[in-house]
Amino acid sequence: MCDVSRKRLVVGFSGASGAPLCLNLLRAMGQFPNWETHLVISEGAKRTLELETSSSMEELLGLATRCYELHDVAASIASGTFKTAGMAVIPCSMKTLAGIAHGFSDNLLLRAADVVLKERRKLVLVPRETPLSPIHLGNMLTLANLGAVIMPPMLSYYNRPESVEDMTRHIVGKVLDCFDLDASGFRRWSGPARRVQAWASAD
Repeated sequence: MCDVSRKRLVVGFSGASGAPLCLNLLRAMGQFPNWETHLVISEGAKRTLELETSSSMEELLGLATRCYELHDVAASIASGTFKTAGMAVIPCSMKTLAGIAHGFSDNLLLRAADVVLKERRKLVLVPRETPLSPIHLGNMLTLANLGAVIMPPMLSYYNRPESVEDMTRHIVGKVLDCFDLDASGFRRWSGPARRVQAWASAD
């Protein structure tokens, strides 16, 4: 029987640069015991994890509630009847972006994103590429028009980052904010600091 007290977030990890983003998001989701994470990883992502981090595949998989094989198109997340809050693809390669934009669902990651779109659930894509070609921009516009949130991992300075980890945490915080989750360490903008100046009396 379905546990209605628990929510589900599908997490896609594709082969773009940005493996620490996915690791950080999965660790942050551990703060929310009433949420499950359902992880699917592309073949390119496995190589990216190896090149960009010291984390093992076993460590990554251990951070998720449930993991799926890339080509298991009979998995639960391939069906719209499997209720989820939506999906985050973090990072999202241009190949994966194109596949989602054009409905080319030849693996589980693409199919899961397609399901989220057709069921009108929240789809957050963290595309990682620079510079962006007209093809990339066109695919992003297509997906934005379909309701997806396009969130490139752009640097922010108002939060006064002191490390790469701070910058990573900020992007992850913005992704989780899309699902109404308030990650620890996420600094929101609250306006410029007010300076109180004492003026001498004219008297």
